[in-house]
This record gives sequence, structure tokens and C-alpha cells, in this order.
Amino acid sequence: MRKPSTGSFLQLALIALALAFLAACGHRGGTKADVVQAANIPSSFDVTLLAEKDTQFDYMDAPLTEQDLRSAFRYRKDEGHPLSTVLLKRGEKQRVRKEHISALLRIAGEMDFKVYLLENSGQIAELQAR
Repeated sequence: MRKPSTGSFLQLALIALALAFLAACGHRGGTKADVVQAANIPSSFDVTLLAEKDTQFDYMDAPLTEQDLRSAFRYRKDEGHPLSTVLLKRGEKQRVRKEHISALLRIAGEMDFKVYLLENSGQIAELQAR
């Protein structure tokens, strides 16, 4: 039987080291424990909305259109309830669409409140009109 040379051990060690390095560097994305909330994200929100089909929003278990939601927010302000932060989340059967975001940002621009979006990754992002 042939005795392995030092050179082949060195080659195997280098290949193993290279594979370990690639495995460590190839990790894309973090775990939920790696997600850190930004400093400007509030710990609680005044209103939480769910995206529903046909560009509707679920507010207090009622599906509302953009106009109805605007009216509900005006009523909330008239009653003296706070309305400075709104969180938009994915509904049970509907993802958040561009139409949901643009409608909510239009209302936020008129009524002067901030809109946040709970992304699929679990991060919360502040939405701003451009």
C-alpha cells in the first residue's frame, strides 16, 4: 500500500478550508434574531390594518375601501383617539399590493400620520410618499 505524501494532506486541508470559507460566506439573509428594529419605529401603533382583496383594508374586522377608511380615520380623530402611526400588514389571503400602499399614503398625506409596513421578513419599514 502506498503511503500518502505530505503534499496530498496539504491539498486536502486547503480544499476543506476553502469549502468551509465558502459555506460561511455563502449565507444570505439573517435569521429573525438578526433583525433589529430601527430607532424610529414605535413600539406600538395607534391603528393596525390588514390588506384585503380589491384594494380594501380590514379595519376593526370590517372591510373598508379607501374612502371608507378615510372617513373612519376622520371619525377616530374627531372622537379624540390618537392617530399618529398606522401599521399595514398582510391579510390572511391577500398580500400588500402597490395599490394598498398608495391609497394609504394618500390618506396619510391628508391627515398627517406615519405609515409603517410589516414586511414578509418580519422587519417593519416606514413608508413615505415620493
